[in-house]
Amino acid sequence: MDDDAEIKLYKTLAKAGDASAQSYLGWMYQNGIGVKQNDVEAVKWYYEAARQNHAGAQNCLGWMYQNGRGVEQDDVEAIKWYQEAAQHGNASAQNNLGWMYQNGKGVARDYLKAMAWYRKAANQDHADAKNNLGWMYQNGIGVEQNDFEAVSWYYQAAEQGHADAQNNLGWMYQNGLGVSENDVEAVIWYQKAAEQDHADAQNNLGWMYHNGRGVTKDYNKAIKLYLKAAEQEHPYALLNLGWIYGQGGLLDFVESAKWFSRAAEQGIASAQFNLYLMYLEGKGVEQDEAEAAKWYHKAIEQGHIIAHAQLKRNES
Repeated sequence: MDDDAEIKLYKTLAKAGDASAQSYLGWMYQNGIGVKQNDVEAVKWYYEAARQNHAGAQNCLGWMYQNGRGVEQDDVEAIKWYQEAAQHGNASAQNNLGWMYQNGKGVARDYLKAMAWYRKAANQDHADAKNNLGWMYQNGIGVEQNDFEAVSWYYQAAEQGHADAQNNLGWMYQNGLGVSENDVEAVIWYQKAAEQDHADAQNNLGWMYHNGRGVTKDYNKAIKLYLKAAEQEHPYALLNLGWIYGQGGLLDFVESAKWFSRAAEQGIASAQFNLYLMYLEGKGVEQDEAEAAKWYHKAIEQGHIIAHAQLKRNES
C-alpha cells in the first residue's frame, strides 16, 4: 500500500468513527507526517478519539492543551485529559500528570501525588517517569532524600536510552553520589547522552576532557564538545569556552572575551566577573572602564563571591 492510499484509508476509518484511526490521524497532522502539518486539525481528531475513551488520544489532547498547540493554552483542561488517560492506564499520561502536580500546573502543587503518578508510570517501564523519580529522590522532593534510590531509577532509565537519565547518572558517578566516585563510568554515561545531542552532557563531557577526569586531558576534544553545547546556547558551555581560551592552555584572549560575553549576557555571574577583569585590563577587548564597571556591578547583583569581597575591601 502506497502512502497516499494509507492516508486515504486512515481518513476513511476516522470519518467512520474508528478511534484508533482518529488518534493516528491526529498524530499525523500534529507532526506533518503524510499530510500538511496542522495543529487545529490534530486537535480535532484527537478529540474525536478521546471522547471515545481512547487513552492515547486523551493524553495527546492533554499535551496540546498544556502547550497551546491548536487550542488556547489551558493547564486545567490539560489536567482533565491527562487524568482521563491516566485512569485508563496510559503511562505517558501518568507521567505527565505527575509533572503537572510536581510543578503546580492546573492543580495545586502536590509532591506526594506527583510521586504516586510517576511511580505508576515507572511500574509500566516508562523511562521519563523513572528519570523523574530519580530526580525526586536525589533532591528529596516529595520523598526522603536518597541518592541510592536516585541512582537506581536513573540507571533503569539510562539503560532504556533516556538521555537525561544518562547525563544524571554520569553526574552521580562523577560526584560519588549514591555510588562510589568513578570518573571513567561518568564519562561512559556522559558520552551516551552527548551522542544524543544532550547539551548538558556535551558540556559535562567537555569538562572531563578539559580537566583530564576519567580520560586523557584533551583541550581540542573539550572545545569540540563545548561548541556542540554552545550551539544550543548552553550557558555553562559558553562559560567553559571562555575559561579554556583564557586559562586552559590555548591562550586566545579575543576568543575568551567573546565566549565570556555570550555567557555573561545569559546571566552567568562568573562570566560577568571575568568580563569585568578583561575590560579593566584590556585583555581581548579594548580597555574600557565604564564597560568594566557595568559587568562588575552585574556580577555583584548576582552574588558573585569575589566581586562582593572586592566591593567590601573598596568600601573599607
